[in-house]
Formats: sequence, C-alpha cells, structure tokens
Amino acid sequence: MRFSRKNLNIPYVLFLLLFVILPLLVVCYYALTDGQGQWTLQNFRNFFTNGKTLGTLLYSVVIALVTTVVCLLVAYPTAYLLAKGPFRRGGVLLVLLVMPMWINFTLRITAVKEILNVLEGNLAYHPFFNTIFCMTYDFLPFMIMPLYTSISKLDDQLWEAAQDLGARWWQVMWKVIIPMSMPGIISGVTMVFLPAMTNYVVLDMVYNSTYIMGSLIGSYFSAYDWHNGSMISVILLLLIFVISGLSSKVAGDQTEQRGGVTL
Repeated sequence: MRFSRKNLNIPYVLFLLLFVILPLLVVCYYALTDGQGQWTLQNFRNFFTNGKTLGTLLYSVVIALVTTVVCLLVAYPTAYLLAKGPFRRGGVLLVLLVMPMWINFTLRITAVKEILNVLEGNLAYHPFFNTIFCMTYDFLPFMIMPLYTSISKLDDQLWEAAQDLGARWWQVMWKVIIPMSMPGIISGVTMVFLPAMTNYVVLDMVYNSTYIMGSLIGSYFSAYDWHNGSMISVILLLLIFVISGLSSKVAGDQTEQRGGVTL
C-alpha cells in the first residue's frame, strides 16, 4: 500500500473524533434528555423560565462585558505603543507583558488578591470591582496579543497620508487606524468575553458570592445533575457560535472595505 500525505490526517481525525466530537455528542445527549433517558426540551424551558438562572446569565454577561471593555481600553493604547511607538524593542516589552501567562493562574490571582486585601482590608466590601480587576489582569494579555499583531501590520505612512488630507490625530485614529485594526479587536473581544462568562474561580477567590454561568454549571455537575449542566453548556456553545459568526461577518466586511469594496 502506497503511503499518501493524506494518511498524516489520520491522527488528527482520530483525536478530533475521540476528544471533540464524541464528548460534544454526549453533552448534547444529556442536554436533550431527562433522568429517564427520554428526549425532551424541558431542561431548556426550565432555564429560560427560571428567574434565578436568567439572573445568573445576565450577571455573567455584565461581568464579561465590563471585563472586555476594560481590557480593550487598556490593551489598545498599550498594543499601539508597542507596535508603532518609539520603542526599539517593542517585541521584548510584549514578551514581558505576556510572561505572567506562563505562571499558574491560581498563583497569579492569589497574588492580586493579597494586594487587594492589603489595600482594602476586606475583599468582601467591593466584590464586583475586585472581580473585574482580577479578570482584567488575567485576560489582558489575550487582548493585547491580537491587537499588537493587527496594528503592527498597518502601514506607517497612513498617519502622514491622513494628515496630508487635513485629518486631525483623533480623526486618524477613529476613522483610519481603529477600523483597519478591527480584526484584532474582534479577535481580542472574542478571546476575553467568552471565558469571562464562565471564569467562576476568580469569583470564589475574591469572595464574590454571586454565581456566574461557570459556577452554575459546576454546581449542577457537583450534584450529579448532568442534564441541566449539559444544557447550560449547550447554551454557551450556541452563544459561542453566534458570536463567532458575527465576528467573522464583521471581519469580512472590514476586509472588503479595505479592498475598496463595500457591500
């Protein structure tokens, strides 16, 4: 039998089947069945008719949205300075910013918690602020990296061309630089928003007693309620598909506009 390069796909296909598709099918099965193994949509009806679960979803969205906005506001000027600033070794500075990602997540949050504890005395006084602060610290590198990659690819003469046409510096940023770096913004927002909705470890470590989606999923599985836990996982998976689809559409529109075609 002749060896073909297509045979190199076999390990990847097997890995995909065993560790991605098969677990996903199991989750979907439990989400669409009850305790007796009967097919039903009652799990989803209970979720969307229960005020507590909807409140958890809303709080998770608020936490994720605020974290994403704060990360974007901090990461964009940082990434721009690293990519286009006067630093000769912007890549080295970027590595220094990303280095905390190499440290264990729990250790990083514990260090930040101790700092906040010294400043506040009692973390229970400001649970929402502490949660946002710790999540921003944790996810900031995930926002900086795609922004840095996107901004570094921009032509340095864009500023001169826009200013020659009479644009002020803020007009150049708002109408030229930011739209052209939109793929990096979309990538960073996607990488921060979705994990922030389920990162319940931060809430537990900074004494925030409110549940988010990750906490809710963990509570169901801890109680061996695989059906409701799987149902929430499917809801989050559908949310990922929607956000990814919208992100791809916006990125595609931006690419077409830069190519001179606007639909």
